[in-house]
Amino acid sequence: MHLPEQGLRPLDATEEALVRALGEVMMALPRAVDADMIRDGGLRLSEYTPLMFLSEAPDRQMRMSELAEACTLTLSGMTRVVIRLEKEGYVERVRCTEDLRGWNAVLTDSGLARLREAWPAHLASVRRRMLDDLAGHDLTQLTAALRNIAKAC
Repeated sequence: MHLPEQGLRPLDATEEALVRALGEVMMALPRAVDADMIRDGGLRLSEYTPLMFLSEAPDRQMRMSELAEACTLTLSGMTRVVIRLEKEGYVERVRCTEDLRGWNAVLTDSGLARLREAWPAHLASVRRRMLDDLAGHDLTQLTAALRNIAKAC
Protein backbone atom coordinates (compact mmCIF):
# COMPACT_ATOMS: atom_id res chain seq x y z
CA MET A 1 0.00 0.00 0.00
CA HIS A 2 1.32 3.42 -0.95
CA LEU A 3 1.20 5.83 1.97
CA PRO A 4 0.11 9.41 1.32
CA GLU A 5 2.82 12.00 1.07
CA GLN A 6 3.29 14.31 4.00
CA GLY A 7 1.29 17.47 3.80
CA LEU A 8 -1.69 15.86 2.07
CA ARG A 9 -4.96 16.58 3.79
CA PRO A 10 -7.32 13.59 4.15
CA LEU A 11 -10.78 13.87 2.67
CA ASP A 12 -13.44 15.09 5.03
CA ALA A 13 -16.76 13.23 5.14
CA THR A 14 -18.40 15.50 2.57
CA GLU A 15 -15.48 15.20 0.12
CA GLU A 16 -15.37 11.42 0.57
CA ALA A 17 -19.11 11.18 -0.07
CA LEU A 18 -18.76 13.27 -3.25
CA VAL A 19 -15.89 11.15 -4.60
CA ARG A 20 -17.83 7.95 -3.96
CA ALA A 21 -21.09 9.31 -5.38
CA LEU A 22 -19.33 10.49 -8.53
CA GLY A 23 -17.80 7.04 -8.97
CA GLU A 24 -21.22 5.47 -8.61
CA VAL A 25 -22.70 7.84 -11.19
CA MET A 26 -19.86 7.21 -13.63
CA MET A 27 -20.65 3.50 -13.53
CA ALA A 28 -24.46 3.54 -13.23
CA LEU A 29 -25.53 6.40 -15.51
CA PRO A 30 -24.19 5.08 -18.85
CA ARG A 31 -25.64 1.62 -18.15
CA ALA A 32 -29.04 3.06 -17.26
CA VAL A 33 -29.18 5.39 -20.28
CA ASP A 34 -28.06 2.52 -22.51
CA ALA A 35 -30.84 0.27 -21.18
CA ASP A 36 -33.41 3.04 -21.66
CA MET A 37 -32.25 3.68 -25.19
CA ILE A 38 -32.30 0.03 -26.19
CA ARG A 39 -35.81 -0.29 -24.77
CA ASP A 40 -37.22 3.00 -26.10
CA GLY A 41 -35.07 3.88 -29.10
CA GLY A 42 -33.57 0.60 -30.21
CA LEU A 43 -30.08 2.08 -30.42
CA ARG A 44 -27.26 1.51 -27.94
CA LEU A 45 -25.66 4.54 -26.29
CA SER A 46 -22.31 3.39 -27.73
CA GLU A 47 -23.83 3.73 -31.20
CA TYR A 48 -25.82 6.90 -30.55
CA THR A 49 -22.79 8.83 -29.31
CA PRO A 50 -20.64 8.54 -32.46
CA LEU A 51 -23.65 9.31 -34.64
CA MET A 52 -24.22 12.44 -32.54
CA PHE A 53 -20.61 13.62 -32.85
CA LEU A 54 -20.61 12.92 -36.60
CA SER A 55 -23.85 14.89 -37.03
CA GLU A 56 -22.15 17.93 -35.47
CA ALA A 57 -18.90 17.66 -37.46
CA PRO A 58 -18.15 19.56 -40.67
CA ASP A 59 -19.46 17.56 -43.64
CA ARG A 60 -20.71 15.02 -41.07
CA GLN A 61 -17.30 13.35 -40.96
CA MET A 62 -14.45 12.89 -38.53
CA ARG A 63 -11.12 11.13 -38.57
CA MET A 64 -11.51 7.81 -36.77
CA SER A 65 -8.93 8.74 -34.14
CA GLU A 66 -10.75 12.02 -33.40
CA LEU A 67 -14.09 10.24 -33.17
CA ALA A 68 -12.59 7.68 -30.79
CA GLU A 69 -11.24 10.47 -28.58
CA ALA A 70 -14.57 12.31 -28.60
CA CYS A 71 -16.36 9.09 -27.58
CA THR A 72 -13.65 8.23 -25.01
CA LEU A 73 -12.91 4.92 -26.71
CA THR A 74 -9.74 3.35 -27.96
CA LEU A 75 -9.23 3.44 -31.72
CA SER A 76 -9.84 -0.32 -31.92
CA GLY A 77 -13.02 0.01 -29.84
CA MET A 78 -14.24 2.83 -32.07
CA THR A 79 -13.44 0.78 -35.16
CA ARG A 80 -15.64 -2.07 -33.87
CA VAL A 81 -18.54 0.34 -33.25
CA VAL A 82 -18.14 2.00 -36.66
CA ILE A 83 -18.05 -1.40 -38.39
CA ARG A 84 -21.41 -2.24 -36.75
CA LEU A 85 -22.82 1.13 -37.80
CA GLU A 86 -21.43 0.66 -41.31
CA LYS A 87 -23.22 -2.72 -41.62
CA GLU A 88 -26.48 -0.93 -40.78
CA GLY A 89 -25.79 1.73 -43.43
CA TYR A 90 -25.51 4.53 -40.86
CA VAL A 91 -21.82 5.30 -41.40
CA GLU A 92 -19.30 4.92 -44.20
CA ARG A 93 -15.54 4.74 -43.81
CA VAL A 94 -13.53 6.62 -46.40
CA ARG A 95 -9.82 7.27 -46.76
CA CYS A 96 -8.58 10.62 -45.46
CA THR A 97 -7.82 12.89 -48.37
CA GLU A 98 -5.09 14.67 -46.36
CA ASP A 99 -2.67 11.76 -46.01
CA LEU A 100 -4.38 8.63 -47.40
CA ARG A 101 -3.21 6.63 -44.36
CA GLY A 102 -6.07 7.35 -42.00
CA TRP A 103 -9.79 6.79 -42.26
CA ASN A 104 -12.73 9.09 -41.79
CA ALA A 105 -16.13 8.02 -40.52
CA VAL A 106 -18.91 9.72 -42.48
CA LEU A 107 -22.51 9.90 -41.28
CA THR A 108 -24.91 8.81 -44.01
CA ASP A 109 -28.39 10.23 -44.58
CA SER A 110 -29.73 6.97 -43.15
CA GLY A 111 -27.52 7.43 -40.08
CA LEU A 112 -28.78 10.96 -39.56
CA ALA A 113 -32.36 9.73 -39.82
CA ARG A 114 -31.61 6.96 -37.30
CA LEU A 115 -30.04 9.48 -34.92
CA ARG A 116 -33.12 11.71 -35.15
CA GLU A 117 -35.32 8.67 -34.48
CA ALA A 118 -33.30 7.71 -31.35
CA TRP A 119 -32.92 11.27 -30.05
CA PRO A 120 -36.21 11.41 -28.06
CA ALA A 121 -35.27 8.25 -26.12
CA HIS A 122 -31.84 9.68 -25.32
CA LEU A 123 -33.27 13.04 -24.27
CA ALA A 124 -35.95 11.49 -22.05
CA SER A 125 -33.44 9.21 -20.35
CA VAL A 126 -30.86 11.92 -19.72
CA ARG A 127 -33.49 14.28 -18.33
CA ARG A 128 -35.05 11.64 -16.06
CA ARG A 129 -31.81 10.05 -14.87
CA MET A 130 -29.63 13.15 -14.44
CA LEU A 131 -30.93 16.62 -15.25
CA ASP A 132 -34.12 16.42 -13.18
CA ASP A 133 -32.03 15.79 -10.05
CA LEU A 134 -29.80 18.78 -10.86
CA ALA A 135 -32.66 21.28 -11.13
CA GLY A 136 -31.86 24.41 -9.15
CA HIS A 137 -28.09 23.90 -9.30
CA ASP A 138 -25.71 26.09 -11.28
CA LEU A 139 -25.21 23.87 -14.33
CA THR A 140 -22.75 26.28 -15.95
CA GLN A 141 -20.49 26.12 -12.91
CA LEU A 142 -20.87 22.35 -12.61
CA THR A 143 -20.05 21.90 -16.31
CA ALA A 144 -16.92 24.05 -15.98
CA ALA A 145 -15.76 22.09 -12.93
CA LEU A 146 -16.29 18.73 -14.65
CA ARG A 147 -14.48 19.90 -17.78
CA ASN A 148 -11.54 21.09 -15.66
CA ILE A 149 -11.37 17.68 -14.01
CA ALA A 150 -11.47 15.93 -17.38
CA LYS A 151 -8.73 18.17 -18.84
CA ALA A 152 -6.46 17.46 -15.89
CA CYS A 153 -6.76 13.69 -16.34
